[in-house]
Amino acid sequence: MNKLIQRRTIPHGSAVCADPLLDRLYRSRHIKNSQQLDRTLHSMLAPNQLQGIDQAVQLLITAREKQQKVIIVGDFDADGATSTALTVSALRQLGFTDVDYLVPNRFEQGYGLSVAVAEMALAKGVELLITVDNGVSSLDGVAFLKGRGVRVLITDHHLPPEILPAADAIVNPNLADCHFPSKALAGVGVAFYLMLALRAKLRESGEFNEKTQPNFTELLDLVALGTIADVVPLDQNNRILAHQGLARIRAERCRYGIRALIEVANKDISQLSASDLGYSIAPRLNAAGRLDNMSVGVELLLADSMEQARALALELDGLNQTRKEIEQGMKAEALEICRNLTALKTELPTGIALYQADWHQGVLGILASRIKDQFHRPVVAFAQDQNGLLKGSARSIEGLHMRDALERINTLYPDMIVKFGGHAMAAGLTIKEELFADFQRSFNQVVTDWLDKDMLQGIVWTDGDLPQTMMNMNTAELLKQAGPWGQAFPEPIFDGEFRILQQRLVGEKHLKMLVEPVNGGPLFDAIAFNIDTRYYPDLSIRTAVLAYKLEINEFRGNRDVQLLVDYIQPRS
Repeated sequence: MNKLIQRRTIPHGSAVCADPLLDRLYRSRHIKNSQQLDRTLHSMLAPNQLQGIDQAVQLLITAREKQQKVIIVGDFDADGATSTALTVSALRQLGFTDVDYLVPNRFEQGYGLSVAVAEMALAKGVELLITVDNGVSSLDGVAFLKGRGVRVLITDHHLPPEILPAADAIVNPNLADCHFPSKALAGVGVAFYLMLALRAKLRESGEFNEKTQPNFTELLDLVALGTIADVVPLDQNNRILAHQGLARIRAERCRYGIRALIEVANKDISQLSASDLGYSIAPRLNAAGRLDNMSVGVELLLADSMEQARALALELDGLNQTRKEIEQGMKAEALEICRNLTALKTELPTGIALYQADWHQGVLGILASRIKDQFHRPVVAFAQDQNGLLKGSARSIEGLHMRDALERINTLYPDMIVKFGGHAMAAGLTIKEELFADFQRSFNQVVTDWLDKDMLQGIVWTDGDLPQTMMNMNTAELLKQAGPWGQAFPEPIFDGEFRILQQRLVGEKHLKMLVEPVNGGPLFDAIAFNIDTRYYPDLSIRTAVLAYKLEINEFRGNRDVQLLVDYIQPRS
Protein backbone atom coordinates (compact mmCIF):
# COMPACT_ATOMS: atom_id res chain seq x y z
CA MET A 1 0.00 0.00 0.00
CA ASN A 2 1.03 3.61 -0.51
CA LYS A 3 2.23 5.26 2.66
CA LEU A 4 2.72 8.83 3.74
CA ILE A 5 6.14 10.05 4.83
CA GLN A 6 5.79 12.41 7.78
CA ARG A 7 8.45 14.02 9.91
CA ARG A 8 8.37 13.83 13.69
CA THR A 9 7.80 17.13 15.47
CA ILE A 10 10.51 18.43 17.76
CA PRO A 11 9.00 20.02 20.89
CA HIS A 12 10.25 23.42 21.97
CA GLY A 13 12.46 23.42 25.01
CA SER A 14 16.03 23.49 26.18
CA ALA A 15 18.62 21.04 24.87
CA VAL A 16 18.82 17.65 26.56
CA CYS A 17 22.14 16.65 25.04
CA ALA A 18 25.21 18.45 23.66
CA ASP A 19 25.25 16.77 20.24
CA PRO A 20 22.82 18.65 17.94
CA LEU A 21 21.68 15.56 16.02
CA LEU A 22 21.09 13.45 19.14
CA ASP A 23 19.38 16.40 20.83
CA ARG A 24 16.94 16.62 17.94
CA LEU A 25 16.31 12.86 18.00
CA TYR A 26 15.87 12.61 21.76
CA ARG A 27 13.52 15.58 22.06
CA SER A 28 11.29 14.21 19.28
CA ARG A 29 11.06 11.03 21.41
CA HIS A 30 9.73 13.05 24.35
CA ILE A 31 12.98 13.21 26.35
CA LYS A 32 12.70 16.33 28.50
CA ASN A 33 15.98 16.36 30.43
CA SER A 34 19.41 14.73 30.51
CA GLN A 35 18.46 12.60 33.54
CA GLN A 36 16.08 10.62 31.33
CA LEU A 37 19.08 9.54 29.26
CA ASP A 38 20.87 7.94 32.22
CA ARG A 39 21.37 4.23 31.46
CA THR A 40 23.27 3.27 34.62
CA LEU A 41 21.87 0.67 37.03
CA HIS A 42 21.91 3.36 39.72
CA SER A 43 18.90 4.98 37.97
CA MET A 44 16.86 1.77 37.76
CA LEU A 45 13.52 1.83 39.58
CA ALA A 46 13.48 0.14 42.98
CA PRO A 47 11.73 -3.25 43.39
CA ASN A 48 9.88 -2.27 46.57
CA GLN A 49 7.60 0.01 44.54
CA LEU A 50 5.90 -3.05 43.02
CA GLN A 51 2.64 -3.89 44.74
CA GLY A 52 2.55 -7.38 46.25
CA ILE A 53 6.30 -7.89 46.15
CA ASP A 54 6.64 -8.20 49.96
CA GLN A 55 4.04 -11.00 50.08
CA ALA A 56 5.74 -12.67 47.12
CA VAL A 57 9.15 -12.54 48.80
CA GLN A 58 7.70 -13.98 52.02
CA LEU A 59 6.24 -16.92 50.08
CA LEU A 60 9.67 -17.58 48.62
CA ILE A 61 11.45 -17.24 51.99
CA THR A 62 9.09 -19.84 53.48
CA ALA A 63 9.60 -22.18 50.52
CA ARG A 64 13.37 -21.85 50.91
CA GLU A 65 13.30 -22.50 54.64
CA LYS A 66 11.25 -25.67 54.13
CA GLN A 67 13.03 -26.57 50.86
CA GLN A 68 9.69 -27.02 49.17
CA LYS A 69 9.22 -28.21 45.61
CA VAL A 70 9.04 -25.04 43.48
CA ILE A 71 7.77 -25.19 39.91
CA ILE A 72 7.96 -22.27 37.49
CA VAL A 73 5.25 -22.10 34.81
CA GLY A 74 6.34 -20.00 31.85
CA ASP A 75 4.98 -18.93 28.50
CA PHE A 76 5.91 -20.26 25.07
CA ASP A 77 7.48 -17.08 23.65
CA ALA A 78 10.92 -15.50 24.09
CA ASP A 79 9.79 -13.38 27.05
CA GLY A 80 8.39 -16.50 28.71
CA ALA A 81 11.55 -18.53 28.00
CA THR A 82 13.90 -15.84 29.35
CA SER A 83 11.63 -15.33 32.40
CA THR A 84 11.64 -19.05 33.12
CA ALA A 85 15.39 -19.48 32.70
CA LEU A 86 16.08 -16.38 34.81
CA THR A 87 13.85 -17.49 37.69
CA VAL A 88 15.14 -21.08 37.71
CA SER A 89 18.75 -19.87 37.62
CA ALA A 90 18.28 -17.19 40.29
CA LEU A 91 16.43 -19.46 42.74
CA ARG A 92 19.11 -22.12 42.45
CA GLN A 93 21.80 -19.51 43.12
CA LEU A 94 19.83 -18.35 46.17
CA GLY A 95 19.84 -21.79 47.77
CA PHE A 96 16.61 -23.39 46.53
CA THR A 97 17.41 -27.09 46.02
CA ASP A 98 14.23 -28.38 44.34
CA VAL A 99 13.35 -26.10 41.42
CA ASP A 100 11.74 -27.29 38.20
CA TYR A 101 9.76 -25.68 35.39
CA LEU A 102 6.90 -26.33 32.99
CA VAL A 103 6.15 -24.55 29.72
CA PRO A 104 2.66 -25.22 28.35
CA ASN A 105 2.53 -26.67 24.87
CA ARG A 106 0.79 -24.17 22.61
CA PHE A 107 -1.15 -26.92 20.82
CA GLU A 108 -2.06 -29.13 23.79
CA GLN A 109 -2.56 -26.95 26.89
CA GLY A 110 -2.66 -23.48 25.34
CA TYR A 111 -1.56 -20.28 27.05
CA GLY A 112 -1.12 -19.78 30.78
CA LEU A 113 -1.78 -21.69 33.98
CA SER A 114 -4.71 -23.81 32.80
CA VAL A 115 -6.15 -26.67 34.85
CA ALA A 116 -4.28 -29.08 32.55
CA VAL A 117 -0.94 -27.38 33.39
CA ALA A 118 -1.89 -27.26 37.09
CA GLU A 119 -2.46 -31.03 36.98
CA MET A 120 0.98 -31.51 35.42
CA ALA A 121 2.56 -29.45 38.21
CA LEU A 122 0.63 -31.42 40.82
CA ALA A 123 1.94 -34.67 39.35
CA LYS A 124 5.47 -33.31 39.84
CA GLY A 125 4.78 -32.72 43.55
CA VAL A 126 4.56 -28.92 43.45
CA GLU A 127 4.30 -27.08 46.77
CA LEU A 128 4.87 -23.53 45.52
CA LEU A 129 4.00 -22.67 41.93
CA ILE A 130 5.35 -19.47 40.35
CA THR A 131 4.04 -18.14 37.05
CA VAL A 132 6.26 -15.94 34.91
CA ASP A 133 4.92 -13.86 31.99
CA ASN A 134 1.43 -15.28 32.56
CA GLY A 135 -1.10 -16.11 35.26
CA VAL A 136 -3.00 -12.89 35.89
CA SER A 137 -6.01 -14.29 33.99
CA SER A 138 -5.66 -17.92 35.15
CA LEU A 139 -8.64 -18.09 37.51
CA ASP A 140 -9.40 -21.79 37.00
CA GLY A 141 -5.82 -23.03 37.23
CA VAL A 142 -5.15 -21.07 40.42
CA ALA A 143 -8.44 -22.20 41.99
CA PHE A 144 -7.59 -25.82 41.16
CA LEU A 145 -4.19 -25.59 42.88
CA LYS A 146 -5.46 -23.66 45.89
CA GLY A 147 -8.12 -26.32 46.41
CA ARG A 148 -5.30 -28.85 46.74
CA GLY A 149 -3.20 -26.90 49.20
CA VAL A 150 -0.63 -25.54 46.73
CA ARG A 151 0.60 -22.01 47.18
CA VAL A 152 0.58 -19.86 44.04
CA LEU A 153 2.70 -16.80 43.23
CA ILE A 154 1.84 -14.96 40.02
CA THR A 155 4.32 -12.70 38.23
CA ASP A 156 2.97 -11.18 35.04
CA HIS A 157 2.83 -7.96 33.04
CA HIS A 158 -0.30 -8.50 30.96
CA LEU A 159 -3.40 -6.38 31.54
CA PRO A 160 -5.44 -7.92 34.35
CA PRO A 161 -9.12 -8.95 34.12
CA GLU A 162 -11.73 -7.40 36.43
CA ILE A 163 -11.63 -10.45 38.71
CA LEU A 164 -8.15 -11.55 39.77
CA PRO A 165 -7.13 -15.14 40.53
CA ALA A 166 -7.13 -16.10 44.23
CA ALA A 167 -3.32 -16.45 44.31
CA ASP A 168 -1.25 -16.04 47.48
CA ALA A 169 0.59 -13.12 45.86
CA ILE A 170 0.44 -11.30 42.54
CA VAL A 171 3.23 -9.06 41.20
CA ASN A 172 2.23 -7.16 38.07
CA PRO A 173 2.95 -3.47 37.41
CA ASN A 174 -0.36 -3.23 35.52
CA LEU A 175 -2.55 -4.05 38.51
CA ALA A 176 -4.99 -1.20 39.14
CA ASP A 177 -3.56 -0.43 42.59
CA CYS A 178 0.11 -0.82 41.68
CA HIS A 179 1.96 2.51 41.62
CA PHE A 180 5.20 1.25 40.07
CA PRO A 181 6.26 4.12 37.77
CA SER A 182 6.88 1.88 34.75
CA LYS A 183 3.93 -0.07 33.38
CA ALA A 184 6.10 -1.27 30.49
CA LEU A 185 8.11 -4.03 32.21
CA ALA A 186 8.22 -7.27 30.24
CA GLY A 187 7.54 -10.56 32.01
CA VAL A 188 11.29 -11.10 32.36
CA GLY A 189 11.61 -7.64 33.94
CA VAL A 190 9.00 -8.50 36.59
CA ALA A 191 10.75 -11.80 37.34
CA PHE A 192 14.11 -10.00 37.62
CA TYR A 193 12.67 -7.47 40.07
CA LEU A 194 11.24 -10.25 42.23
CA MET A 195 14.60 -12.02 42.36
CA LEU A 196 16.32 -8.75 43.33
CA ALA A 197 13.81 -8.23 46.15
CA LEU A 198 14.28 -11.82 47.37
CA ARG A 199 18.06 -11.46 47.37
CA ALA A 200 17.78 -8.20 49.33
CA LYS A 201 15.59 -9.90 51.95
CA LEU A 202 18.01 -12.81 52.31
CA ARG A 203 20.90 -10.35 52.64
CA GLU A 204 18.96 -8.43 55.28
CA SER A 205 18.41 -11.62 57.29
CA GLY A 206 22.13 -12.50 57.16
CA GLU A 207 21.97 -15.32 54.62
CA PHE A 208 24.29 -13.37 52.31
CA ASN A 209 26.40 -10.25 52.42
CA GLU A 210 27.57 -7.94 49.65
CA LYS A 211 30.49 -10.27 48.87
CA THR A 212 28.77 -13.66 49.11
CA GLN A 213 25.46 -12.85 47.40
CA PRO A 214 24.94 -14.02 43.81
CA ASN A 215 25.80 -11.42 41.18
CA PHE A 216 22.47 -10.78 39.49
CA THR A 217 23.93 -8.43 36.89
CA GLU A 218 24.73 -11.77 35.23
CA LEU A 219 20.99 -12.13 34.56
CA LEU A 220 20.78 -8.92 32.53
CA ASP A 221 21.54 -10.67 29.24
CA LEU A 222 18.26 -12.58 29.69
CA VAL A 223 16.42 -9.41 30.72
CA ALA A 224 17.62 -7.54 27.62
CA LEU A 225 16.68 -10.37 25.26
CA GLY A 226 13.19 -10.90 26.75
CA THR A 227 12.45 -7.17 26.97
CA ILE A 228 13.39 -6.45 23.36
CA ALA A 229 11.80 -9.66 22.03
CA ASP A 230 8.45 -8.84 23.64
CA VAL A 231 8.38 -5.40 21.95
CA VAL A 232 7.41 -3.60 25.16
CA PRO A 233 7.84 0.20 25.20
CA LEU A 234 11.45 1.18 25.87
CA ASP A 235 10.82 3.74 28.59
CA GLN A 236 13.85 4.82 30.62
CA ASN A 237 13.72 1.83 32.94
CA ASN A 238 13.53 -0.67 30.09
CA ARG A 239 16.28 1.18 28.23
CA ILE A 240 18.50 0.79 31.28
CA LEU A 241 17.78 -2.95 31.47
CA ALA A 242 18.27 -3.44 27.72
CA HIS A 243 21.42 -1.29 27.54
CA GLN A 244 23.07 -3.03 30.48
CA GLY A 245 22.19 -6.47 29.16
CA LEU A 246 23.42 -5.63 25.65
CA ALA A 247 26.70 -4.32 27.07
CA ARG A 248 27.26 -7.64 28.83
CA ILE A 249 26.44 -9.60 25.67
CA ARG A 250 28.82 -7.51 23.53
CA ALA A 251 31.56 -8.11 26.10
CA GLU A 252 30.80 -11.87 25.85
CA ARG A 253 29.79 -11.91 29.51
CA CYS A 254 26.57 -13.72 28.69
CA ARG A 255 25.29 -17.29 28.93
CA TYR A 256 26.28 -19.96 26.48
CA GLY A 257 22.80 -20.19 24.96
CA ILE A 258 22.73 -16.56 23.86
CA ARG A 259 26.26 -16.81 22.46
CA ALA A 260 25.24 -19.92 20.50
CA LEU A 261 22.17 -18.18 19.05
CA ILE A 262 24.36 -15.26 17.97
CA GLU A 263 26.72 -17.73 16.28
CA VAL A 264 24.00 -19.50 14.27
CA ALA A 265 22.55 -16.11 13.30
CA ASN A 266 26.03 -15.22 11.97
CA LYS A 267 26.18 -11.96 13.91
CA ASP A 268 29.26 -10.23 15.32
CA ILE A 269 28.73 -10.39 19.08
CA SER A 270 30.91 -7.33 19.72
CA GLN A 271 28.69 -5.19 17.44
CA LEU A 272 25.30 -6.63 18.47
CA SER A 273 22.40 -4.15 18.53
CA ALA A 274 18.90 -4.20 19.98
CA SER A 275 17.50 -4.76 16.48
CA ASP A 276 19.76 -7.84 16.13
CA LEU A 277 18.20 -9.24 19.30
CA GLY A 278 14.71 -8.46 18.02
CA TYR A 279 15.04 -9.61 14.40
CA SER A 280 17.76 -12.30 14.44
CA ILE A 281 18.06 -13.83 17.91
CA ALA A 282 14.49 -13.72 19.28
CA PRO A 283 12.85 -15.37 16.21
CA ARG A 284 15.12 -18.40 16.58
CA LEU A 285 14.20 -18.71 20.26
CA ASN A 286 10.51 -18.15 19.49
CA ALA A 287 10.58 -20.89 16.85
CA ALA A 288 10.64 -23.52 19.61
CA GLY A 289 7.33 -22.32 21.05
CA ARG A 290 5.76 -21.79 17.64
CA LEU A 291 6.49 -25.20 16.12
CA ASP A 292 7.56 -27.52 18.93
CA ASN A 293 7.96 -27.00 22.68
CA MET A 294 9.58 -23.98 24.31
CA SER A 295 11.35 -26.31 26.77
CA VAL A 296 14.05 -26.57 24.07
CA GLY A 297 14.51 -22.80 24.32
CA VAL A 298 14.63 -22.82 28.12
CA GLU A 299 17.18 -25.66 28.12
CA LEU A 300 19.28 -23.64 25.68
CA LEU A 301 19.25 -20.64 28.05
CA LEU A 302 20.15 -22.89 30.99
CA ALA A 303 22.89 -24.77 29.10
CA ASP A 304 26.10 -25.09 31.13
CA SER A 305 28.46 -25.78 28.22
CA MET A 306 29.03 -24.25 24.79
CA GLU A 307 28.82 -27.72 23.21
CA GLN A 308 25.31 -28.32 24.59
CA ALA A 309 24.24 -24.77 23.67
CA ARG A 310 25.46 -25.09 20.07
CA ALA A 311 23.52 -28.33 19.54
CA LEU A 312 20.30 -26.75 20.85
CA ALA A 313 20.87 -23.51 18.91
CA LEU A 314 21.25 -25.50 15.67
CA GLU A 315 17.98 -27.28 16.44
CA LEU A 316 16.25 -23.92 16.95
CA ASP A 317 17.81 -22.53 13.77
CA GLY A 318 16.31 -25.44 11.82
CA LEU A 319 12.90 -24.85 13.40
CA ASN A 320 13.12 -21.17 12.50
CA GLN A 321 13.86 -22.01 8.86
CA THR A 322 10.80 -24.28 8.83
CA ARG A 323 8.75 -21.49 10.41
CA LYS A 324 9.79 -19.09 7.64
CA GLU A 325 8.69 -21.55 4.96
CA ILE A 326 5.33 -22.12 6.65
CA GLU A 327 4.88 -18.36 7.08
CA GLN A 328 5.53 -17.66 3.39
CA GLY A 329 2.90 -20.18 2.32
CA MET A 330 0.34 -18.86 4.80
CA LYS A 331 0.97 -15.27 3.74
CA ALA A 332 0.37 -16.12 0.08
CA GLU A 333 -2.92 -17.81 1.03
CA ALA A 334 -3.94 -14.87 3.24
CA LEU A 335 -3.27 -12.36 0.46
CA GLU A 336 -5.45 -14.44 -1.86
CA ILE A 337 -8.27 -14.34 0.71
CA CYS A 338 -7.83 -10.55 0.93
CA ARG A 339 -8.09 -10.28 -2.85
CA ASN A 340 -11.32 -12.29 -2.72
CA LEU A 341 -12.66 -9.96 -0.02
CA THR A 342 -12.30 -7.07 -2.49
CA ALA A 343 -13.93 -8.95 -5.39
CA LEU A 344 -17.37 -7.45 -4.67
CA LYS A 345 -16.20 -4.29 -2.88
CA THR A 346 -13.42 -2.00 -3.92
CA GLU A 347 -12.04 -1.67 -0.39
CA LEU A 348 -10.91 -4.16 2.22
CA PRO A 349 -12.86 -4.33 5.50
CA THR A 350 -11.61 -1.87 8.10
CA GLY A 351 -10.96 -4.78 10.43
CA ILE A 352 -9.72 -7.91 8.65
CA ALA A 353 -10.57 -11.36 10.05
CA LEU A 354 -9.07 -14.32 8.16
CA TYR A 355 -9.53 -18.06 8.63
CA GLN A 356 -8.11 -21.19 7.11
CA ALA A 357 -8.53 -24.46 8.99
CA ASP A 358 -5.07 -25.86 8.28
CA TRP A 359 -3.02 -22.77 9.07
CA HIS A 360 -0.34 -23.41 11.67
CA GLN A 361 -1.42 -22.07 15.07
CA GLY A 362 2.14 -21.22 16.03
CA VAL A 363 2.60 -18.88 13.07
CA LEU A 364 -0.76 -17.05 13.28
CA GLY A 365 0.69 -14.09 15.18
CA ILE A 366 3.38 -13.48 12.57
CA LEU A 367 0.82 -13.86 9.78
CA ALA A 368 -1.54 -11.33 11.40
CA SER A 369 1.39 -8.94 11.80
CA ARG A 370 2.46 -9.30 8.15
CA ILE A 371 -1.07 -8.67 6.82
CA LYS A 372 -1.49 -5.74 9.23
CA ASP A 373 1.75 -4.23 7.89
CA GLN A 374 0.66 -4.87 4.30
CA PHE A 375 -2.71 -3.11 4.51
CA HIS A 376 -2.40 -1.00 7.69
CA ARG A 377 -5.57 -2.41 9.23
CA PRO A 378 -6.21 -4.39 12.42
CA VAL A 379 -6.06 -8.11 11.64
CA VAL A 380 -7.17 -11.35 13.31
CA ALA A 381 -5.98 -14.64 11.80
CA PHE A 382 -7.63 -17.93 12.83
CA ALA A 383 -6.82 -21.62 12.49
CA GLN A 384 -8.68 -24.67 13.77
CA ASP A 385 -7.49 -26.44 16.91
CA GLN A 386 -7.89 -30.13 17.74
CA ASN A 387 -11.18 -29.49 19.55
CA GLY A 388 -12.90 -27.92 16.57
CA LEU A 389 -12.58 -24.40 17.99
CA LEU A 390 -10.83 -21.55 16.19
CA LYS A 391 -7.67 -20.16 17.76
CA GLY A 392 -6.96 -16.59 16.71
CA SER A 393 -4.08 -14.16 16.94
CA ALA A 394 -4.77 -10.42 16.60
CA ARG A 395 -2.52 -7.48 15.73
CA SER A 396 -3.56 -3.84 15.80
CA ILE A 397 -2.51 -0.45 14.44
CA GLU A 398 -2.05 2.84 16.29
CA GLY A 399 -5.38 4.15 17.50
CA LEU A 400 -7.16 0.86 18.22
CA HIS A 401 -6.68 -0.98 21.52
CA MET A 402 -7.07 -4.61 20.46
CA ARG A 403 -7.93 -6.08 23.85
CA ASP A 404 -10.56 -3.37 24.41
CA ALA A 405 -12.03 -4.06 20.97
CA LEU A 406 -12.36 -7.77 21.79
CA GLU A 407 -13.91 -6.89 25.14
CA ARG A 408 -16.46 -4.72 23.31
CA ILE A 409 -17.38 -7.60 21.00
CA ASN A 410 -17.65 -9.89 24.03
CA THR A 411 -20.03 -7.40 25.69
CA LEU A 412 -22.21 -7.03 22.58
CA TYR A 413 -22.21 -10.75 21.75
CA PRO A 414 -21.54 -12.68 24.99
CA ASP A 415 -21.62 -16.15 23.35
CA MET A 416 -19.25 -15.36 20.49
CA ILE A 417 -15.79 -15.39 22.10
CA VAL A 418 -14.87 -18.39 24.26
CA LYS A 419 -11.86 -16.60 25.79
CA PHE A 420 -9.48 -13.74 25.01
CA GLY A 421 -6.64 -11.69 26.45
CA GLY A 422 -3.72 -9.49 25.51
CA HIS A 423 -2.47 -5.94 25.04
CA ALA A 424 -3.27 -2.83 23.03
CA MET A 425 -1.34 -4.00 19.97
CA ALA A 426 -1.61 -7.79 20.22
CA ALA A 427 -4.11 -10.28 21.59
CA GLY A 428 -5.19 -13.91 21.42
CA LEU A 429 -8.69 -15.37 21.37
CA THR A 430 -10.76 -18.50 20.81
CA ILE A 431 -14.15 -18.64 19.06
CA LYS A 432 -16.54 -21.35 17.83
CA GLU A 433 -16.03 -22.27 14.18
CA GLU A 434 -19.67 -21.76 13.22
CA LEU A 435 -19.49 -18.18 14.50
CA PHE A 436 -16.54 -17.09 12.34
CA ALA A 437 -18.70 -15.16 9.82
CA ASP A 438 -20.50 -13.44 12.71
CA PHE A 439 -17.17 -12.56 14.33
CA GLN A 440 -15.87 -11.27 10.98
CA ARG A 441 -18.81 -8.86 10.71
CA SER A 442 -18.77 -7.74 14.34
CA PHE A 443 -14.98 -7.23 14.36
CA ASN A 444 -15.18 -5.09 11.23
CA GLN A 445 -18.08 -3.10 12.72
CA VAL A 446 -16.31 -2.36 16.03
CA VAL A 447 -13.09 -1.39 14.23
CA THR A 448 -15.03 0.82 11.79
CA ASP A 449 -16.82 2.53 14.69
CA TRP A 450 -13.59 3.13 16.61
CA LEU A 451 -11.20 4.18 13.83
CA ASP A 452 -11.32 7.31 11.71
CA LYS A 453 -10.60 6.80 8.01
CA ASP A 454 -7.38 8.81 8.21
CA MET A 455 -6.03 6.32 10.76
CA LEU A 456 -5.97 3.71 7.97
CA GLN A 457 -3.33 5.68 6.09
CA GLY A 458 0.02 4.03 6.64
CA ILE A 459 2.55 6.58 7.89
CA VAL A 460 6.32 6.32 7.84
CA TRP A 461 7.56 8.63 10.59
CA THR A 462 11.00 10.04 9.94
CA ASP A 463 13.49 12.33 11.64
CA GLY A 464 13.75 14.52 8.57
CA ASP A 465 16.74 15.17 6.39
CA LEU A 466 20.25 14.05 7.28
CA PRO A 467 22.86 16.47 5.87
CA GLN A 468 25.32 14.84 3.48
CA THR A 469 28.18 15.85 5.75
CA MET A 470 26.68 13.57 8.42
CA MET A 471 26.06 10.54 6.19
CA ASN A 472 29.22 8.83 7.37
CA MET A 473 30.64 6.15 9.64
CA ASN A 474 30.96 8.50 12.64
CA THR A 475 27.24 9.30 12.57
CA ALA A 476 26.31 5.63 12.13
CA GLU A 477 28.44 4.72 15.17
CA LEU A 478 26.99 7.62 17.17
CA LEU A 479 23.42 6.49 16.45
CA LYS A 480 24.22 2.90 17.36
CA GLN A 481 25.69 3.90 20.71
CA ALA A 482 22.79 6.27 21.50
CA GLY A 483 20.23 3.46 21.81
CA PRO A 484 18.97 0.96 22.60
CA TRP A 485 16.21 1.81 20.13
CA GLY A 486 12.92 -0.05 19.97
CA GLN A 487 9.21 0.15 20.69
CA ALA A 488 8.10 3.70 21.65
CA PHE A 489 11.73 4.84 21.28
CA PRO A 490 12.16 4.19 17.57
CA GLU A 491 15.45 3.82 15.76
CA PRO A 492 16.21 7.01 13.77
CA ILE A 493 14.85 7.03 10.22
CA PHE A 494 15.78 9.85 7.85
CA ASP A 495 14.31 10.84 4.49
CA GLY A 496 15.84 12.35 1.40
CA GLU A 497 15.54 12.42 -2.37
CA PHE A 498 17.96 10.18 -4.25
CA ARG A 499 18.77 9.15 -7.80
CA ILE A 500 18.66 5.38 -8.16
CA LEU A 501 21.62 4.57 -10.38
CA GLN A 502 21.38 0.79 -10.16
CA GLN A 503 18.83 -1.62 -8.74
CA ARG A 504 18.31 -5.35 -8.76
CA LEU A 505 16.37 -7.97 -6.84
CA VAL A 506 18.47 -10.34 -4.73
CA GLY A 507 17.06 -13.46 -3.14
CA GLU A 508 13.83 -12.74 -5.07
CA LYS A 509 12.54 -10.29 -2.42
CA HIS A 510 15.33 -7.86 -1.45
CA LEU A 511 16.00 -4.74 -3.52
CA LYS A 512 19.68 -3.79 -3.76
CA MET A 513 20.42 -0.29 -5.02
CA LEU A 514 23.20 2.17 -5.71
CA VAL A 515 21.98 5.69 -4.98
CA GLU A 516 23.20 9.28 -4.84
CA PRO A 517 21.56 12.39 -3.31
CA VAL A 518 19.80 14.49 -5.99
CA ASN A 519 21.90 17.50 -5.04
CA GLY A 520 25.07 15.55 -5.67
CA GLY A 521 27.43 13.89 -3.26
CA PRO A 522 28.87 10.46 -2.53
CA LEU A 523 27.29 7.23 -3.77
CA PHE A 524 25.72 4.85 -1.25
CA ASP A 525 24.80 1.21 -1.30
CA ALA A 526 21.18 0.82 -0.20
CA ILE A 527 18.99 -2.20 0.44
CA ALA A 528 15.27 -2.66 1.06
CA PHE A 529 14.51 -6.04 2.66
CA ASN A 530 11.42 -8.18 2.05
CA ILE A 531 9.72 -6.00 -0.52
CA ASP A 532 6.57 -7.45 -2.08
CA THR A 533 7.24 -7.37 -5.81
CA ARG A 534 3.50 -7.52 -6.54
CA TYR A 535 3.02 -4.16 -4.83
CA TYR A 536 6.38 -2.61 -5.55
CA PRO A 537 6.55 0.13 -8.20
CA ASP A 538 8.27 -0.34 -11.54
CA LEU A 539 11.95 -1.18 -11.15
CA SER A 540 12.71 1.42 -13.83
CA ILE A 541 12.10 4.22 -11.28
CA ARG A 542 15.11 6.51 -11.34
CA THR A 543 14.34 9.10 -8.65
CA ALA A 544 12.66 8.51 -5.30
CA VAL A 545 12.34 9.77 -1.75
CA LEU A 546 13.85 7.12 0.50
CA ALA A 547 13.02 6.69 4.17
CA TYR A 548 16.16 5.02 5.51
CA LYS A 549 18.27 4.09 8.49
CA LEU A 550 21.98 4.78 8.45
CA GLU A 551 23.76 1.55 9.24
CA ILE A 552 27.15 -0.09 9.07
CA ASN A 553 27.50 -2.98 6.65
CA GLU A 554 30.27 -5.41 7.58
CA PHE A 555 31.48 -7.84 4.93
CA ARG A 556 34.73 -9.80 4.90
CA GLY A 557 36.32 -7.46 7.39
CA ASN A 558 35.29 -4.27 5.57
CA ARG A 559 32.94 -1.76 7.18
CA ASP A 560 30.95 0.65 5.01
CA VAL A 561 27.98 2.96 5.50
CA GLN A 562 24.81 1.57 3.98
CA LEU A 563 21.26 2.89 3.75
CA LEU A 564 18.72 0.42 5.11
CA VAL A 565 15.59 1.51 3.25
CA ASP A 566 12.23 1.27 5.02
CA TYR A 567 10.12 2.85 2.29
CA ILE A 568 10.47 4.03 -1.30
CA GLN A 569 8.28 6.86 -2.62
CA PRO A 570 8.87 7.22 -6.38
CA ARG A 571 9.09 10.69 -7.90
CA SER A 572 6.96 11.20 -11.02
